[in-house]
Parts: sequence; structure tokens; C-alpha cells
Amino acid sequence: MSKSQGLKALSALFKPTVLPAKTTTTKGAHGPSTSPETHFIPLIHASKTLPQLHQIHAQIILHDLFTSSRVVTQLISSSCLLKSLDYALSIFRRFDLPNLFVFNALIRGLAENSRFEGSVSHFVLMLRLSVRPDRLTLPFVLKSVAGLADVELGRCLHGGVVKLGLELDSFVRVSLVDMYVKIGELGFGLQLFDESPERNKAESILLWNVLINGCCKVGDLSKAASLFAAMPQRNAGSWNSLINGFVWNGDLNRARELFVQIPEKNVVSWTTMINGFSQNGDHEEALSMFWRMLEEGVRPNDLTVVSALLACTKIGALQAGERIHNYLSSNGFQFNRGIGTALVDMYAKCGDIKSASLVFVQTKGKDLLTWSVMIWGWAIHGCFDQALQYFEKMKSAGIKPDEVIFLAILTACSHSGNVDQGLSFFESMRLEYSIEPTMKHYAIIVDLLGRAGRLDEALTFIQSMPTNPDFVIWGALFCACRAHKNIEMAEFTAQRLLQLEPKHPGSYVFLSNVYATVGRWEDVERVRILMKTRGVEKDPGWSYIEVEGHVHNFVAGDHAHERADEVSLKLEEITASAKQEGYMPETAWVLHNIEEEEKEDALGSHSEKLALAFGLISTAPGSAIRIVKNLRVCGDCHSMMKYASKLSRREIILRDIKRFHHFKDGTCSCGDYW
Repeated sequence: MSKSQGLKALSALFKPTVLPAKTTTTKGAHGPSTSPETHFIPLIHASKTLPQLHQIHAQIILHDLFTSSRVVTQLISSSCLLKSLDYALSIFRRFDLPNLFVFNALIRGLAENSRFEGSVSHFVLMLRLSVRPDRLTLPFVLKSVAGLADVELGRCLHGGVVKLGLELDSFVRVSLVDMYVKIGELGFGLQLFDESPERNKAESILLWNVLINGCCKVGDLSKAASLFAAMPQRNAGSWNSLINGFVWNGDLNRARELFVQIPEKNVVSWTTMINGFSQNGDHEEALSMFWRMLEEGVRPNDLTVVSALLACTKIGALQAGERIHNYLSSNGFQFNRGIGTALVDMYAKCGDIKSASLVFVQTKGKDLLTWSVMIWGWAIHGCFDQALQYFEKMKSAGIKPDEVIFLAILTACSHSGNVDQGLSFFESMRLEYSIEPTMKHYAIIVDLLGRAGRLDEALTFIQSMPTNPDFVIWGALFCACRAHKNIEMAEFTAQRLLQLEPKHPGSYVFLSNVYATVGRWEDVERVRILMKTRGVEKDPGWSYIEVEGHVHNFVAGDHAHERADEVSLKLEEITASAKQEGYMPETAWVLHNIEEEEKEDALGSHSEKLALAFGLISTAPGSAIRIVKNLRVCGDCHSMMKYASKLSRREIILRDIKRFHHFKDGTCSCGDYW
């Protein structure tokens, strides 16, 4: 149905020919219940699966009850609840005399399953058949119009509501305001609210909540707060809406103040705060809130659990993630696709890929996202064979790969150096699956060729791209130039990067490092001065390490940790021991032309080395040390980690911005290919 057809059909609401709803006079129409109907309707409600509903439908036909609008209404409702919209539509089409109740069931079912166009088109059909809508029809049509974000259709429907005399019905009024909020017409929503009788405002907390939520979404927190203050009464939804507004606008202090004031906190209140802290980067506070919630006896819902697991994932808090996993297992939670996928992601990104694969097997109803997370896990751990194996298993399970899956499998190729297979996957993505590559796919191919030293091919590939390469594409080539000391191409690439994003620190830092590698200190200084002139600052490196359930954060060059002196002494000790074994600080990774001794000091303050030293003095001998770093690990730190793993006889698992490095007995799982 086109927009013009919809508007034309809705205009029928303004015509006086619209009649009251038809009623059927066939057997079983809405009226005194007959015994067979009374028998079948509870059975319909009890159906848990579509095959069960099919069997009951067959019996209804055999008992000649398909002419009953009551029975048909329940069949349609149950079909929609079971997410079988096509079956519901087939039932509707075979019913000869649809009335208000049948239409309402179908329109509602379509709207609640996000089939918005179908919901509106059946509302239009309802008008054409002169079946008059009521207060239970319009809210779901309004929801569908909001879902379609169709402003013209919404205004036309508003006119129809007025014509029907239903604009003051509390249910319809709230739905009208909600529609205007969701189609981006907050002003009309506020006008409707202001024009509402005091009776509507006093009776409907939801009316206030909808507007508060709308104001928060557009960032008008002042108006949201004033509405909240003026409410005659509030419920948990009122508090949660305003708190969510402050959270999503980054004002966590104000959100926390409101949270403390809530008379009765429910699971949504806690989830809003946990998710808010996590989304705003305060993952430790998110986990702290989660533990407090459990202590107060509030049972989390799936979204709460997923938010808490996401916080664990971001900072590599494996022990906290395991604790959440144990809680879920002990309290009857099902490993559905939402929780299962979040657990797989947490274990994979916290360095325990074996546990990730075990949870993957236990997860019920795996979807494309679940497979994607698992394949990504194998890829970032450098496990090419397993990534490829799961890719094939996914296809065998009947799940078609999408662009995200191909990103994962191409990443696995890049990290393992399988260049030819990576290029083959890139071609099959387009030719076999009709998936057009995005900038991210092109960037991985550039990275794939660049890491292998095929820089000329990488440049030719970039120049043959159908779209203009972005900062990430040139950045991938730039990193390859740095690794292979190709100064000429690095300078060429740097110019492209500086043209695209003159304020991005990465271009300057890498170019400085390239010059430093070959001793061109005047050029290093020139780049440093250019950074200062343009107000560009290098992103600070930081690393997380979890010890006994508590996450510790180390920043490069920072000695603010409570055990900083012990950390410094331990770092000096392992550096000295490593030198005896052959370790030589790779001072080319330091930007400036300073004395070698000073360069070594600068390298010693890198955040991952501080985290390593802390891990060695704070954990039991022989236990694995897990570190999360926000930048790509430098060559010197990578070398140090290999020596430290051999000297301490421990596995060191380091997650940087690109991948995992498993250091054991003096070697790294990446094969020094990163």
C-alpha cells in the first residue's frame, strides 16, 4: 500500500457514510456462548506451539465452528502470539464476515510483531468494509504509524480520531501523544498534553511518562524534569524514564541522585543504571551496581544480565563474568540466545576461548549473532582452523553468513597470515552471497596484504576501490608501512591521513615512529611540533588487570597506584632478568631523540608492563595473567611479555585493540605476526 493510497483510504474516516461495526448473525457470533465454543477457546489459549494450534484449528473446522467470530478471533490472536503472522493472515482471509473483534485481533497482532505496513493496510480494509474502529483499534494503528515514522499519515489519523469522538479517551490520547513523540513531532505531543482535560492528566500517569521519555530522547532534560516535578503522582516508570534520560545524555551523577530517591526500585531501575554506567564507560561501577542489586534480593532480567556481562567484556573481568555465570546456573536461568551469546562473547573477549566454546554448545536457539560472536572469538585468538570450522558448521546449520560473519572470517585470515584464502573469501562474499563489501571489509584486505609485506598490492587494491578510501583504509596501510619500514610509502600514506583527519593523533604518532626507526630525528621533531601547533594529543595508553575480583587500571607513565613502588621494583627485576636472557629494549618505539637510557625508562612506563608487574606480585605462582590494553601492543612490550612468560613460567594473555596474544614459554600465539 502506497502512502497516497493510505491517506486516501484514511480520509474515509471523515465521511458520514462510515457505519457502526457489522455484527455477524452466523452461528457462534458474539453473544451467548455455545458449548462447543466454550470447549475450544481454552484449548486455543493453551496452545504453546504452532503444530498444536494447527490440530485445534482442524478440529474447529470439523465441528463446523469456523463461522464463529469468537473462535476465529482467538485463533488469530494465538497465531500472532506464536509469531506466525502468515498463518494469522490466512485464517483472516478465509473468514467470510470479519467484524470489529476479528479486525482488532489482527491489527494488534501485526503491530505487536512490527508488521506495521500490514497493520495499517488492514485498518484501511476495515474502513472500506465500513467496520467502525473503536478505542481498542486505534492505539495499535497509531503504534504502526509511529513505527513507519509517517508524519502525514499520523496527522490524517489524528483527524480521524477527532471525527470518531475518541480523542479524549485516555487510552487513545496516550497513544496519540506517543505517536507524535516517536515520529519526531514532540511539539504536537506537548500541545496535545497541554490541551488535555485535567481529568486525563490526573488519571493517566502513562501520559506523563510518554512525554518525559520524549523530552529525554531529544535531549530536553530541563522540560523532562519540570514535567516530572509537576506530576500529581508517579510510578516506577516515571522515575525510570527520567533516570534513563540523564543516563543517555551522559549525566550519571544526576541519574544516581534520582536513583537513590526512588521509593521502590524495580529490576528496570537497576538495569537502567547498570546499562547506563556500562554504556558510558564506567564498567566497574556497572558491576558494582549489579552486585548491590543481587544483595538487595532483586532478580535480574535478561537485559540486566547482558548489560553486566558486557561490562565484564569491556574490561576483561573474567572472574566477575564467571561469578555471573555461576549465579545464572544456580538460579534457574536458561541459556537462551541473548544470555548465551553474551556469555560466549564475555569468555572469548576475556581470554578464555575454551569456556566460550563450551557455552556456545549449551546455548539454545543459536542465531546469526551467536555464531558471529563465536567465530569472532576464534578469529581474535588467532585460531584460524577453528574459525573456518565453525563457519562451515554455521552454513551446515542452514544459517546464511552476513557481512559481519565475513568480517570475522577475514580477520581470522589476516591474523594467521592466510592471504590467499582471505582474498578467496572476499571474492566469494560478493559472487556467491551477493554481499557488497563495506569499508571495514576493504580495510581488512589492506591489513591482510600489508601484514604479509605485499605493500604494492595493498596500494593497488586501495586505488581500485569503487569508493573513496577512508581514514581506516589508509591507516591499515600506514601500519603495514611502519612494520616493514617502508618510509616512502609511509610518507605518502600519512599525507592522505592528515588530509582526511588532521586532528587524529595516530597519523602523527606512527609517522614519528617511522622516522625514529631510521634515525631521522629532525623529521621526528618536525612532526612533534606540528602536533603541538594543531593541538593534537596522543591517546594515553591504559591497561586493565583483574585480581581477586577487583579490576585495576594502569595508565602509561602513571604511578598513582597504591602499590606503585612495589610495581616499579618488580618491573626493574623482570627487566634485568630478561636482559640476562637476551632481551634488548626496542627503543625505536619511543618518539623523541633522547638518550638510550631515557628511552628505556619511557618504554618501562607502558601500561601493559605496569599491569604485568602488578600481576606477578599479586597472583599465585603459576596462575595465568590476563591484561586488556586499549591500544595495539608495541614491539618492545611484545618482546618483554615473551621473556616474562618464560622467566615466570606463566601464561600471559594480553588483549590489545586488534587481537589476543597468548605468551607461553617465551613464544606468542601470534607468531610475532601482528
